[in-house]
Amino acid sequence: MVALRGWPSFPEELPAFTPETASPDPRELFLEWLTEAGEHVLAPHAVTLSTVDAEGAPDARVVILKDVGPGGWAVATSSESPKGLQLRKDPRAALTFFWPGRGRQVRLRGPVSAATPEVSAEDFLARPPASRVEAFIGHQSQVLRDPAELDTAAAEAARWVADNPGVAPETWTRYLVDPDEVEFWQASHDRRHVRLRYRKADGAWVRERLWP
Repeated sequence: MVALRGWPSFPEELPAFTPETASPDPRELFLEWLTEAGEHVLAPHAVTLSTVDAEGAPDARVVILKDVGPGGWAVATSSESPKGLQLRKDPRAALTFFWPGRGRQVRLRGPVSAATPEVSAEDFLARPPASRVEAFIGHQSQVLRDPAELDTAAAEAARWVADNPGVAPETWTRYLVDPDEVEFWQASHDRRHVRLRYRKADGAWVRERLWP
């Protein structure tokens, strides 16, 4: 375990971040950082979605960001998946983006709402064929007792998708996280990391520098 302290965390050269010149809208700054990350790292749109279960225990998994707009940050899943069921019980979530190749992290949290069925269906039909098949297999996170059952279910789902190319599962849902807080974190090799938090107050965004 000694090696844990020896592994480098970030590249030698890190991008600059001047909070004083940041956009007053966190969405604009996020899109700037996302675009910049996309030029340097794989899967910049991968995000950790954190929810809580019925007992209040935290749960987290990596999903893909679908969009950012006036309604918030969008992700999608089946409403019958563990995360969908958790959001139904407690419609609040946190999203965490981490781009170690740029020494950057973005964290946000807030209430979650479901998009309209039409928007959710559009989201599903825009998925690659293999992803649509996977969604129709179902049984997410349930115990798989025989891998052959997965092969059979996948073949059946593939036939269904081929025969019904314009049909989306009724359970497929695009969720919008409308944050109350958004924090931008820029690493610094001297450990004086730069943190800028956007916080909603009376319908407007307040920007605040935070101690490292």
